[in-house]
Amino acid sequence: MAERPTASKGNEGQDLSDGSHTGPDQVERLRLDTLREYRIMDTDPEPAFDRVTKMVADLYDAPIALVSLVDDCRQWFKSSYGLEVAETPREMSFCQYVIAEDRPVVIVDVFGDERFRDNPLVTGDPFIRFYAGVPLRAYNGAILGTLCVIDRKERGGLDDRDIGRLEDFAAIIMAEADLRRIGAERDEARRTLERALDFSAIAAWRYDSRTSALQWRGAAAELWGSDFETALTNSDAVFARIHPDDLAMVREALAESVASAAPYAVEHRVQHPERGVRWLANRGDWDMHADEAVLTGVSIDITEQKSRQENANLLMRELHHRMRNLFATVSAIISLTRHAARDVDDYVERISSRLDALNRAQNVLLGANFMTGSMHALMREVEAAFPRIRWSGPDLLLPENALVAMALVFNELATNAVKHGALAEAGGRVEVDWSQDPEGSEPRMFHLTWTEKGGGLIGPPERTSFGTLLMERSVRNNLGGTIERHWEPTGLVCEIALPAKWREA
Repeated sequence: MAERPTASKGNEGQDLSDGSHTGPDQVERLRLDTLREYRIMDTDPEPAFDRVTKMVADLYDAPIALVSLVDDCRQWFKSSYGLEVAETPREMSFCQYVIAEDRPVVIVDVFGDERFRDNPLVTGDPFIRFYAGVPLRAYNGAILGTLCVIDRKERGGLDDRDIGRLEDFAAIIMAEADLRRIGAERDEARRTLERALDFSAIAAWRYDSRTSALQWRGAAAELWGSDFETALTNSDAVFARIHPDDLAMVREALAESVASAAPYAVEHRVQHPERGVRWLANRGDWDMHADEAVLTGVSIDITEQKSRQENANLLMRELHHRMRNLFATVSAIISLTRHAARDVDDYVERISSRLDALNRAQNVLLGANFMTGSMHALMREVEAAFPRIRWSGPDLLLPENALVAMALVFNELATNAVKHGALAEAGGRVEVDWSQDPEGSEPRMFHLTWTEKGGGLIGPPERTSFGTLLMERSVRNNLGGTIERHWEPTGLVCEIALPAKWREA
């Protein structure tokens, strides 16, 4: 057997044959993994490989030439010239020795070599008498199989030039295999990208500024309409789907990008045929390496972000309005309390009490949506400040101005009850009840009754206090209702009637 040793290193200079850095098991595992990576086993015959085996057979005047790929249990022939079988068991393979020795193997005396003399491929068809095989080496140095020539008659060995030529043909085979591998990886990467675009609700597009033609990938149906493939093939068709109020802006942005080769970036609405008006963010740039006339970009659905932004703007406007109202209320309370207070201590006490009432209203609004508040939530705040107040009635949603007005009314009533009424005595209590007239009543009214029981003042005060004026102003001016007070033998009864404008929570 004539042999020609060759160096065989991996891509990074690691010797894959002598096991000094990588053991035999690891080398074989790498080899099999690499073979699977090429996805070439059991594929159909291809002219690119068959032409090489025919040329090799002609050049070496041999009846058989094979592209043999060896997996863990067989050798399979990707191209077979002069041999009808598609594969043989690995243990019968001559090519396994090329892999094991990691170099070309030439055998001229099969009967003189104990490894081959009893091989069924020697004793039976195709009756091998001569074999020459060189490695098919992958990009990472792993040997996937061999390019080999076989003769049924004995012949002399090959010189270095002959083996070098055979290695050149093997390199051609692997170049073709690498093209297949890279193409398969590219196709898989493209499919993965398209799936990722679908899942992420991103549509990718390519716009040719010379022809106005458009190509789409990804979630174009979700963003632009299910008919995008036939209806949105050019820029004019896309313009027709853009919201009329945004069309001039989009045209201008695209024209500027085309004229200056600058990146394209614009946010606009589209009239989606299935989903209604949607907001899209579009970003694109020119493919300077391939063709300067092609703009490549993506469309992203930003409808939810726009909705959140609009809600935030609305909330900020509402908060600004509320703060102005609150400052106006505080300013009025400070000014009017100053005239009603007997001294500084009385002034501070009255101001603190009324600011506490405003704080209770703000707590209720903060616990909701800043614009409406729950009647029950307000009464829980009042009850926490004045524990002997009991209440019942349907939960209603009050707008901010009504909630503040009611908080001030309850505070004035409760403060007076602590100083002069039922809550001034240990056994005294307050009951608050409210209801609304049935739907369809005309006029439909809200009724609230404040009832004090047990101890304290049982007659009207000698003079009208600022607190009384504040209650009347809150009910009549702010809420458009009436407030009546009268004293029963058990204590104060206050009745408030308002137009029933509040819906139940």
